[in-house]
Amino acid sequence: MRHVYSALLYLFTPLLLGYLALRAWREPDYQAQWAQRFGLRAPDAPRDAIWVHAASMGEVQAAAVFIRQLRATYPETPLVVTTMTPTGAAHVARLFGEGVHHAYLPFDYPHAVAGFLRALRPRMAVIMEMELWPNLFAAVNRRGIPLLLVNARLSAASARGYSRVRRLMADVLACPTTIAAQTREHARRLIHLGAPPERVTVTGNLKFDMTVPASAREQGEALRGALGSERPVWVAASTRDGEEELVLQAFDEVRRHQPDVLLLLVPRHPDRFQRVAALCRDRGYSVVLRSSEAPCGSDAQILLGDTMGELYVFYAAADVAFVGGSLVPLGGQNVLEPAALGLPVIVGPHTFNFEQIVQQLVARRGLYQVADPHLLADAVIELLERPEQRADMGRRALGLMEANRGATERVMALVDTLWEKA
Repeated sequence: MRHVYSALLYLFTPLLLGYLALRAWREPDYQAQWAQRFGLRAPDAPRDAIWVHAASMGEVQAAAVFIRQLRATYPETPLVVTTMTPTGAAHVARLFGEGVHHAYLPFDYPHAVAGFLRALRPRMAVIMEMELWPNLFAAVNRRGIPLLLVNARLSAASARGYSRVRRLMADVLACPTTIAAQTREHARRLIHLGAPPERVTVTGNLKFDMTVPASAREQGEALRGALGSERPVWVAASTRDGEEELVLQAFDEVRRHQPDVLLLLVPRHPDRFQRVAALCRDRGYSVVLRSSEAPCGSDAQILLGDTMGELYVFYAAADVAFVGGSLVPLGGQNVLEPAALGLPVIVGPHTFNFEQIVQQLVARRGLYQVADPHLLADAVIELLERPEQRADMGRRALGLMEANRGATERVMALVDTLWEKA
């Protein structure tokens, strides 16, 4: 089955090249390291390292506390972090500087992963979330490298999709030495898909261990002071393609009740910043770009977050947070980031990427889940007009995080066990 997968991968290489060329046209950073991604050049990284793969910026952020703990526990061992996206690479540099080495993970061609592992020769491999690469996992397994799948999750929708290639997935899930699942439900789905039960353990979600940098809080407070401490501010963060139109519909309604409200709009991907700014202006809004460093006075209606690495700053400057990717059917983004700052959280109906966390926050009354832009507007208006309710929801959201911390410690215990064997 894996050979068929590999043949199809090579066959579709022209499509992959076309996709990368399109992304590079929109986002020039995608031009970086093509030779490395296609296995034509070895990564510039030390051998005998602990290797952590975190595909994109979100995974890097979720793994930040864990990676820092690895550095503290094994200070003499090099640490290599690989990503698939340039935004992920930039976030590695932003968070860790020269403390870790970065490389791009090659695409899952047999020759590419063989060359990558031959050059790197890691002592241990740690894969974040659900990056399931058949050829990579098989190559790691063949070389006897301990492989730990961390923060593993499998939504019901993904489980149905993977079940169509169950035989291939069973082979992939047989490769990790240990699978650290976020919850019992995720563990059950992974076992049903073919993961050996004795290798699956539940460690919790690393995202609960996130910490907000003090600098981000300070910058957020400074930004809020510049915006006006009395002015109502709500943030729509990590919005995706087609979602900004819906957010702006809600914003129209909110402004009828709160004419001086400011919207902090933060699109998920940098290649869309300019298009979103144009969309806002076309609807008649006065827009200030964060990157311009221009003052956002009372005449501005939208501050567009067109910078990278400042999401916590925007959350810290807001009264209410809407987390995107959820009004459109994309599964939602990380709702724990605003919760970590004690903000009340609002999401749309599509949250399958964070289904259990959303359910927990709803049960704790720290989150509103709404079905459409009209209900989003109602929720924002209600929370802006009721500061006591807003503060109570924020405390409840933060309380969920505090109650569920500890995943990093449990995962580190697994790492220590594998390290002794390695």
